[in-house]
Amino acid sequence: MNPDPLWYLYLIRCADGSLYTGITTDVQRRLDEHRHNRGARRLRGRGPLELVYSLPVGDRSRAQRIEHRVKRLRRAAKEALIAGRLSLPVPE
Repeated sequence: MNPDPLWYLYLIRCADGSLYTGITTDVQRRLDEHRHNRGARRLRGRGPLELVYSLPVGDRSRAQRIEHRVKRLRRAAKEALIAGRLSLPVPE
């Protein structure tokens, strides 16, 4: 029996400077999918795409809760998270 996969939170910076937040079990695979216009429509045609943040966050449920919290952050807070000046908003 395989253990549950480890999920990652990631942030991608688009060519226009906007930030995209997502979760995955394989960050490089997911980044490649985004770069080849598979996956999130919001990223299509917005390249080049740069991975600017990635962190293992646990199981899928926890990853989804953290993703939701990060998506609600203002841009300045996301930039602080990327720079390491803000801790990841973890659910209780």
